[in-house]
Amino acid sequence: MSMGLTFLGIESSCDDTAAAVVRDDRTILASVVAGQAALHADFGGVVPEIAARAHAEKLDLCVEAALAQAGLALRDLDGIAVTAGPGLIGGVLSGVMLAKGLAAGSGLPLVGVNHLAGHALTPRLTDGVAYPYLMLLVSGGHCQFLRVDGPEGFTRLGGTIDDAPGEAFDKVAKLLGLPQPGGPSVEAAARAGDARRFALPRPLLDRPGCDLSFSGLKTAVLRQRDELVAAQGGLHEQDRADLCAGFQAAVAEVLAEKTRRALAASPAPVLAVAGGVAANQTLRAALQAVAVGAASTFLAPPLRLCTDNAAMIAWAGIEAYQAGQRDGLDLAARPRWPLDQRAAPMLGAGKRGAKA
Repeated sequence: MSMGLTFLGIESSCDDTAAAVVRDDRTILASVVAGQAALHADFGGVVPEIAARAHAEKLDLCVEAALAQAGLALRDLDGIAVTAGPGLIGGVLSGVMLAKGLAAGSGLPLVGVNHLAGHALTPRLTDGVAYPYLMLLVSGGHCQFLRVDGPEGFTRLGGTIDDAPGEAFDKVAKLLGLPQPGGPSVEAAARAGDARRFALPRPLLDRPGCDLSFSGLKTAVLRQRDELVAAQGGLHEQDRADLCAGFQAAVAEVLAEKTRRALAASPAPVLAVAGGVAANQTLRAALQAVAVGAASTFLAPPLRLCTDNAAMIAWAGIEAYQAGQRDGLDLAARPRWPLDQRAAPMLGAGKRGAKA
């Protein structure tokens, strides 16, 4: 039942500083995102210290802009939700400290949100999806299959044991001399490529379960590039396109098969996908075909709500608040925070944040 709640959401877990105002009737009154791509462009990835400093400079401005966009003041809100982890600790800490200050000064309730819960609950915000459903989170820092049974009910069916897909796309783009972010660059180059030219591996398909690995695939692209450079003194444009097409096809095949296994292990009426990698049309088509084959509805929220944003944090905060969650001023910022506390920890940490 609707309680007429309006929440401010704050997100700063990686390289996007964001604030949003959301109502519990799923209305997004405001959503402001300040990206940092230009700040990190020369480094080939996100630099944690630079990201933390940028968050500290932009967070209050984003909150002011979101409130102005919504036409509200702090006194008009019912609560404040903030990403408390997982992520780059400097950025997470910046957001948590701002949220604590706002809560202390206004007397509003404070709710700490798991960043991954924000992604996982996005289909509830965008489409009102009923529990349970299967969520595939594919982004620069995370990749996992989650069965979502409630605002605190998450079961991880599998995930990446090394690089996340988005990280692998970024690294492949870098080693092929393509601009960042790598996802769009590789996808664009692949359109002119022959995905069958190079025999690239499909990691972990020969093993049961839903875990994934992309590090070996990235290394295979590197070796193939080096062989071409050694044989012909450089890399031709068609070589680059064919490598991108082959890499993209391998990722799509692996994700599709692992998704098929996840749906077989835990049938669900809806397969939802979130994260920046969900924008890739080849991957999306492969996942949609799997959903159709499993008699599930395929759902991909709008891209602006698939990538990091604060609207998803505000919504997750609303759901947690309705379930009874309240946090004090001792709320801690956490670099690691698995959604499924019962599952064994995944290995490694991606360049865009610690894996959960």
